[in-house]
Amino acid sequence: MSRVALITGGSVRVGRAISIALAKAGYDLAISYNSSEEPAKNLQNRLRAEGRKILLLEGDLSLPETVKNMGSAFRKNFQRLDLLVNNAANFYSTSLLDITCEEWDKVIAVNLRAPHLLVKEFGSMLTESLGSVINIADHMGLSPRISYAHHSLAKAGLMHLTRIQAMALGPHVRVNAVAPGLVLPPEGMDHEKYKEEVTKTVLKRAGTVEDVIQTIMFLVDSPNITGQTIVVDGGSTIS
Repeated sequence: MSRVALITGGSVRVGRAISIALAKAGYDLAISYNSSEEPAKNLQNRLRAEGRKILLLEGDLSLPETVKNMGSAFRKNFQRLDLLVNNAANFYSTSLLDITCEEWDKVIAVNLRAPHLLVKEFGSMLTESLGSVINIADHMGLSPRISYAHHSLAKAGLMHLTRIQAMALGPHVRVNAVAPGLVLPPEGMDHEKYKEEVTKTVLKRAGTVEDVIQTIMFLVDSPNITGQTIVVDGGSTIS
């Protein structure tokens, strides 16, 4: 029987690359998306043509009922869950003093609350399969930021939530996090600003989606690692 993975935000950007890599590794997939219907369907068709079972789960993860609906749809299509990748995120560059309550709540809901609710929803299935969880954090969660303030705070919280989830789900389920640095330019960031950020890294290079994927696969195949965050940022958080 094929292993099964659920990845949130798995149809675009880094999430899309993770979905493709997991399919190549032999996983059948449930891929959640919110507004990226066309890329999600294109990805579904591509991976089905390669012999994988692919379920699309549409919904806004800032709404708690979305997780319940995803759980119901998932269980109608799959009998097991081996890997949950909490990748979905929203990313607003609003300066701290300009953040509204509505925007604050939406960022925290998607980046921090949703990973908790998803682990709660699928915890029993992960336990049955002796599975694992990978939370996709961010190097910004380790460095104070005036811009992307609520995103940074949510990702810092996600790293700590990773440790708590690992304690709560052990010994049967392992929970770890990957905190990428510059991989793809944030939407709205101009090329010169992106190059400037790259020069601040110790390795003087931007990361790649392959860097993130290699770290995820390492954690999936490391049975004695749990509660850890691996930072994949070229050294930007120590520079």
